[in-house]
Amino acid sequence: MNKDTSRTQGQKAGAINKGERFIYQDDDAIEKPFNWAQMRRLFHYMAPYKKELVPIIAAMVVGTLTRLTVPALFIWAIDTAIRPPEGEGEPSVPLLFTLAGAMVVLYLIQWAANNYRIRHTNVIGQKVIYDLRKHLFSHIQRLSFRFYDKRPAGSVLVRVTNDVNALQDLFTNGVVNLLMDCVQLVGIVLILLIWNFQLGLAVMITVPLMFIVSTSLRKRIRFAWQDVRMKQSRINSHLNESIQGMKVTQAYVQEKDNMRFFNNMNEVNIKAWNKASALNQAFGPIIELTAAVGTLILFWYGSYLIQAGFITVGILVGFANYIGNFWDPINRLGQMYSQLLVAMASSERIFEFIDEQPTVGEAKNAAPLPSIRGDVKFDNVVFEYEPGRPALKGISLNVEAGQSIALVGHTGSGKSTIINLLCRFYDPVEGKVSIDGVDIRDVTIDSLRSQVGIVLQDTFIFSGTIRDNIRYGRLNATDEEIVEAAKAVHAHDFIMSLPDGYDTQVEERGNVLSMGQRQLLSFARALLADPRVLILDEATASIDTETELKIQDALKTLLAGRTSFMIAHRLSTIRNADLIVVLDHGKIVEQGTHDELIASGGVYNGLIEAQYRFLSA
Repeated sequence: MNKDTSRTQGQKAGAINKGERFIYQDDDAIEKPFNWAQMRRLFHYMAPYKKELVPIIAAMVVGTLTRLTVPALFIWAIDTAIRPPEGEGEPSVPLLFTLAGAMVVLYLIQWAANNYRIRHTNVIGQKVIYDLRKHLFSHIQRLSFRFYDKRPAGSVLVRVTNDVNALQDLFTNGVVNLLMDCVQLVGIVLILLIWNFQLGLAVMITVPLMFIVSTSLRKRIRFAWQDVRMKQSRINSHLNESIQGMKVTQAYVQEKDNMRFFNNMNEVNIKAWNKASALNQAFGPIIELTAAVGTLILFWYGSYLIQAGFITVGILVGFANYIGNFWDPINRLGQMYSQLLVAMASSERIFEFIDEQPTVGEAKNAAPLPSIRGDVKFDNVVFEYEPGRPALKGISLNVEAGQSIALVGHTGSGKSTIINLLCRFYDPVEGKVSIDGVDIRDVTIDSLRSQVGIVLQDTFIFSGTIRDNIRYGRLNATDEEIVEAAKAVHAHDFIMSLPDGYDTQVEERGNVLSMGQRQLLSFARALLADPRVLILDEATASIDTETELKIQDALKTLLAGRTSFMIAHRLSTIRNADLIVVLDHGKIVEQGTHDELIASGGVYNGLIEAQYRFLSA
């Protein structure tokens, strides 16, 4: 086996393992039985539109009644106006024209009712989809970081887009059509049994047989559509990963392997879709065959009844018309069941997210956090991202309002974890974090985070204008305040050098800007938010030396009167901090000022010496 082949197979194995992880998660849902309670929960989204449904249902009833009345006029026309029984009068052309005119009127009423029904059900259906997507998106915004830690972004994306879109047909046509077809079927069955019980029973004897055969397909079809949703989720996850990591893919010349893996996933998706579609289409031939058998029975037994004098030719023609109208709703109900299966597969995945509860939640009696001074305390805090693997081990730290704290340590020592707990992205397993003596778990999350600002190393820039991105720190800020914030952090000059200044459009993640420019915008955003506690997470890591000199001046303005936590490795950033906390494997091993820690000759001194050796190399 050559090296390239081994590498490719290894990648495939990893991809398969990754895929199996998704399959396992989704197979849990596949094993669930058809849940009508869940479908009722789905239909609950139609409840706000009950009043709007009343005229739609009325139009449906009118359209169904006119459809049921037309065959009766055919019978009247044949048995009375065209070929009346012997001794009961002569054929009547005026009556025939009258009945024909009545049919035209009924068809027009049916057309108008159906047109009204279709137009307004589409409107309500889109409103329901809007409400569902809004509810889902609102909910996933409240979910904690643990939820996103274990799910790729593409998997979340497919729930909000594909799975919600899969419900459109159900809400725009399916529900009302289901009612209409049920009413039509009940009406046809009653009419046929009233006109001639024996003939009506004979032509419908094939219906139970059809349901027995089709029932065996239902479970297979449901599983098949759930499998399709799972495969589509995997494709979306891979697409999101590939797009986000395109630079890495191209840098390591992995386009072919990436394409090979994508093609494999695509082929699996096609096979799953074809299987589900083939099973879905099996309903049609079953119904057509059943209809053909029913029609043969109708004309065979109906001819006998005519000869025996039990029914007239008009009755037979009416039966044939009603039977034609009988199998159409049966066919639509079969399709509707398939639609319900698709909806079931999608709704399971949607409600899986909606039922997910934030691991970081608000207490029932949570109160808004008043305006804070900025005293922060970590009291014997223990935290684990995964059970049995503590990231923090009994951290205790007192920070007074207005102090600047630098967190220093090797990668994985727990620096970012402290920041995550302070922002309540996660909650401690043991101990507590308090601000101004108040446990942050006892206050509302919004009131806490509105007073805590954060500037990350990997600054996220939203698609929109430069002005909008800075205003994200405080949405009600004026244009003048935005400019003032940009000037304070020395971002104004580079912004004005752009083609449209503050109105320059930037794409997602701000790819038209340099890393340093994006960080300057994040500084302006944080300054505009005016938080009492400010977090700088490697915020100056990607800024050149010249810009850093400006940033140091800006930091004096930014940090003035605020409690600040800084994660940084540059000596220039941390040496003036009021307190430097050195972490190692989740524990505080040293703390003090720069001069005190240098004099002690401990871990911090070793880190600084290593930095000097690196810079002088």
